[in-house]
This record gives sequence, structure tokens and C-alpha cells, in this order.
Amino acid sequence: MRLRVLIVPDKFKGTLTAREAAEAVARGWRRARPADELALLPMGDGGDGFGGVMSALLGAVPQSIDTCDAAHRACRSQWWWEPRTKTAVIESAAVVGLAMLPPNRYHPFELDTYGLGTIVRAAADRGAGRCLVGLGGSATNDGGFGLARSLGWRFLNQHRKPIERWTELPTVVELRRPRRTRWFEHLQIAVDVQNPLLGPRGATRVYGPQKGLKPSEFPAAENCLRRLVALVQAPRGRALAGAPGAGAAGGLGFGFGMFLGGCLEPGFELFAREVGLERRFGQVDLVITGEGEMDRSTFMGKGAGRVARRCHDLGVPCIGLAGVIRPRIPREHRFTQMHALVELTTFREALSRPAHWLELLAQRVAAAGPPGEIRQPENRKAAKETCATLEPTRQPRAL
Repeated sequence: MRLRVLIVPDKFKGTLTAREAAEAVARGWRRARPADELALLPMGDGGDGFGGVMSALLGAVPQSIDTCDAAHRACRSQWWWEPRTKTAVIESAAVVGLAMLPPNRYHPFELDTYGLGTIVRAAADRGAGRCLVGLGGSATNDGGFGLARSLGWRFLNQHRKPIERWTELPTVVELRRPRRTRWFEHLQIAVDVQNPLLGPRGATRVYGPQKGLKPSEFPAAENCLRRLVALVQAPRGRALAGAPGAGAAGGLGFGFGMFLGGCLEPGFELFAREVGLERRFGQVDLVITGEGEMDRSTFMGKGAGRVARRCHDLGVPCIGLAGVIRPRIPREHRFTQMHALVELTTFREALSRPAHWLELLAQRVAAAGPPGEIRQPENRKAAKETCATLEPTRQPRAL
């Protein structure tokens, strides 16, 4: 039985780009089932690698710029420009990404999103009418405070002096708006999670530990973000703080929405619309997706979880491959099968040679035979076109 297989993985964070993961899966699958027809479609859901994936889809060209990272260290960063449609693509992780910083050197209280403002200004100065921003992978938890400050918002304390650190937000008594608050006609903010800004499922408590926040520091961080919302003094601010995705990237979803008027959108939905993903699902017999670590957050809006759910709704079998699969995965995870590299090797070895082990895992899964839910090809919708293989995403950083 010759299968049409769509390979649509996310990045294996810090080890493989989405493109590299897709190629490793394809190599392994071909070794076990050489007759199958494979199509590669690297995914970008708003997290690390979003810029490379979306720029390849849109034909946007890389632009280099001097700015600063989350620790305010000078750095050379990148954004993408498509002149025909006047579209700019910005990836937050390329400026204030956690992977850009030395491990365990900086505390989140020392970091902010100031450097992103430089790229926003550059894109606006180029004449961008549409801007796509991917938020995931940030090192920050400042709610977009640094971004706002870099674009002219002034946070004044009781002495009417502007503060420069987001941890000083509780001392702020006045927020002054800049003359310009609208930078693009269409500002689409791609979020890879659906968490609100505050509360048990908010930015601080769910993602803060990944960035170095300790549980004992949660109240202080939450108090700063709560004050940020209160300073806005508008129904929109309170509503936006509770919106799905406002807590993405340490609250940067809230920041882009509040201070620049951006529209929050699940990054997977943006990607799916740009590539016509549902149509492509209807043209194949099997979908393979994956990411470095599958855990509860996979099913809070990230790409691999969304692929599984969409495939389930359409009746297309979906296999999930990961570096590791954490406990407490939801029972209704929608994958037909799930497999991890650590089924074959140790975690350390999987980290050191991820492409090698992903290739072997795909080969083993393919050799075991297709899932029983796969329908005979003649009963599925005939393919009208072959999925295009996209250009490579940017080079990997740190399963």
C-alpha cells in the first residue's frame, strides 16, 4: 500500500530547525518505505523559527540590524522584508530569545523586550503596511514593558521620573503615551500558546520557571504585570490581559496588543491559512508532526498539538514524534501514535545527535507498518497538486 505522507514538524527547540527535523524524518521513512510519496512542510507556529518559515512562504528577504538583546547587550539581529506586498516579518526570539543568552547568567528581573522596538521602527520606516510577529522563545517576563518604553511610552514614578526596569512598575503613578501608537496598518501577532497574562495559567506561573523564575518570586512578578494592566486604565487593557495568547512570551502578547494595537492570533492558524493546510491534509493518507518536547503546553495552542487536533477532525491519521514525551499528557491528545527519541537512546545522546536519532525513530515507526486507521488510497480525496517543499529555515540555536 503506497501512502502519501505529509511531514509537517515544528522545530526541535535548540537542536533542529523545522526544516532539519522534516528532512530527518523523511530520510528514515524512505529507508523503510521507499515507495511512499513524501511531502515536506516545515511549520512555524509563532515560536522559534517563525521568521525563517514565514519568510520562505512569503518570499521575504532577510534584513540585518543593530539592536540589543534581552540583557541590553549589543547584538546584530534579523528581520524579513517582502517589498511587493510591503510585508515585514519579525521573530521575537531573534532579538530577545532565551537561546541568545548564556545559561543561568541572567535573571528574568534583569531582562526586558526593549531591543524589539528598534526592529519595529525599522520595519515601519521601510514602509511596511503589514507586519507579522512571532512571539515564542523569549527570555523575558515583562509584559512588553521594554518594547513600550523603546517606542516612546513613559512610565513615571511618584517623583515624575521615568523608570527603566519592569520590576519598578509598582512604583509607577502615571503612564504617558507617545504621539505615535499605530505603526502598521495590519499588525498580526502570532502566539504559540493560549495562556492569559495573569493568574494560575498566566505567563509568570506557567512559563516563568523555564526562564529562571522561582515560585517564591511569582507574587512579585505577577504584581508588576498586574500594575502594568492597571496603568492602561481602559476596558481594552483588562480584556486584553485575559485574552488567549496575552501571556505568550512573558506577556509580550499583551504588550504588542496594548501598546501597538496588534491583533493576537494563534500562530498555527496563521501558518495554516498561508499554506492552505486543510486542503493539503485532504490530499494525503498520513500526517507526521513533532517537536522537541511534548508536554501539556503542546496542547495549549502549539503547532504539533493543533496539527493532531485538525487531523483528528478531518479523519486523517497523525503520528507525533518528539525528543521526549512528558507525563500528564491529556488523554484526548488526538495523536494516532506518539513516539520519542528516548525510546531508542538516552536523553543526553538524543540532545547530541538529534537528527540521527530522529531518522532512526522515523524508520522504526515506518517499518512497524502504517496505523490501522489509514484508509485505502482510492477512498480518499484525489490529490490535485503536490505539496511544495519549502526553503530551509534559519540555522538552529539550543530538544
